[in-house]
Amino acid sequence: MKTVGILAGSGVLPARVAEALQATGHQVYILGFEGFAEDHVIAPWPHDYVRLGAAGHILTLLRRHGCTDLVLIGPVRRPSLSSLRPDIEGARILTRLGRALFSGDNDLLAALVRILGEEGFRVRGAHEFLQHSTAMPGILSQATPDTQAMADIKKGIVVVRALGALDIGQGCVVQNGVVLTVEAMEGTDRMLLRAGECRQPGEGGVFVKLLKPGQEKRIDMPTIGPKTIEIAATAGLRGLAFEAENVLLTDKIECVTMANKYGLFLISVEVDS
Repeated sequence: MKTVGILAGSGVLPARVAEALQATGHQVYILGFEGFAEDHVIAPWPHDYVRLGAAGHILTLLRRHGCTDLVLIGPVRRPSLSSLRPDIEGARILTRLGRALFSGDNDLLAALVRILGEEGFRVRGAHEFLQHSTAMPGILSQATPDTQAMADIKKGIVVVRALGALDIGQGCVVQNGVVLTVEAMEGTDRMLLRAGECRQPGEGGVFVKLLKPGQEKRIDMPTIGPKTIEIAATAGLRGLAFEAENVLLTDKIECVTMANKYGLFLISVEVDS
């Protein structure tokens, strides 16, 4: 079987992908981005660490290890140009990115996939190997959303789709018809904490997470993990809703366990295209 290269950011998902690949007989080689990839996560597999801007070194290592298919997984903050310190190949790729470098995430990631393809690599989505980490429509938890919660979910879907169309974020929190917070550059965890600060009297809010319209999910598929659910509970939310088949649960069993522990509902919802 071929060797699949994993370009790893932070979190546990690089390990989840590596485990799934090994289980199907693939060889795995991981390139961890310095400052993001965590040693205890990628240490069990052949790996190296690289700077984000060292594109020449990255391509050389991938080719040396015989990687033709790539998976890019794990959050990486977009760096400033001054902090990238690109090598010669990195500078060439930055030039090829052109306007996309200064666009939203959707345009940038689509351009990155195109360039990696031109370099002879095939970018694969983590969801191709982690089918067990997505969910079909339905309620995963013991708690269930009531009529008001379902109305908040429907409003949240409208809000997040509008945000996504502008390439802003993937989530929001709605409480009794009022939008408390929307996700932007600060990320999900901080948005949820802000929602706790904005919480109104009565039943807690609902967190809604969706794939952006037109999003390149081979690189930036939205995720929810046990920590997300714990923070949602701390913020006084009553439940979480996410898009069926288009959001990864970093540990589905633990997510359900945490939701039940805190009495939150966890529901996978269909979103009309």
